[in-house]
Amino acid sequence: MQRGQGFKGFLNYIRRNPALGLGLLILLALLLFSTVAGYFVPKEGAYPLYAKPKQKPSSEYPFGTDSVGRDLLPTLIYGTRMTLSIGMIAGCIGLGVGTVLGFMTGYFGGLFDTIVKFLVDVLMTIPSFLLLITISASVPNPEEMSVLQMALILSLVSWVQPTRAIRAQVLSMRERAFVMMAKLSGMSGMEIIIKELMPNLMPYLAISLAGAVNGGVLGSLGLQTLGIGNLREPSLGMTIYWLRYYNAFLQGYWWWIIEPVIVIAAIFIAFLLISIGLDEFANPRTRRTV
Repeated sequence: MQRGQGFKGFLNYIRRNPALGLGLLILLALLLFSTVAGYFVPKEGAYPLYAKPKQKPSSEYPFGTDSVGRDLLPTLIYGTRMTLSIGMIAGCIGLGVGTVLGFMTGYFGGLFDTIVKFLVDVLMTIPSFLLLITISASVPNPEEMSVLQMALILSLVSWVQPTRAIRAQVLSMRERAFVMMAKLSGMSGMEIIIKELMPNLMPYLAISLAGAVNGGVLGSLGLQTLGIGNLREPSLGMTIYWLRYYNAFLQGYWWWIIEPVIVIAAIFIAFLLISIGLDEFANPRTRRTV
């Protein structure tokens, strides 16, 4: 797809890139399910003692209920919204910080580059999930943790990988001819970063954003499945935590198990397909010939 073709060109690109189109379609369906459907289903149903417990899917409860009387339809609607919100906020913050640090350290170098590189190298040796558990456990009243607090905790480790990757990209680009010409024309370092380097890395940043959001979703699910977070709110991770807590596997509550797993799988598949589709756009070597 050639740049400058606008929205029509993007649609044409999606038509010949089924992975990206399918990924965007699944993500759009998830967003509609978690937003529009909320106007028709009361949120009160996502909390205990709202409905009859242990009900299989029926006309009264299309998704069934859990052991404490949560209606699983609103639980999944609002849980999907919360989980996607956490992932998107954490991913945007982590990628934003990583982008700034990557461009600044990669282009300017110096003492600041040395310090940031040292921090990145140290944090890369520590398992990020273990670090997240440690940070979350030190938060006062973790059982009352909000969406924003959870996202901020996840963003504390999500900037490391983007910083390292973007710095490497900038290091390879700053010696190219177009950067040298920009320097000779009198452009400042920040102007070169904003006007020359950043536009060339936009496709890569788009792929990184999809991966960062996916990582934020995965991190939130991991923490909440362990019971770290707001136990009352109906996020997807807490839904998994409660079905484990009440032994849904042993008691045969198949609807309680299958439904959140399908939604979680759809989220990961959507971002995976989007990343694959954007990779073809960002990497000319993998681009199809039309």
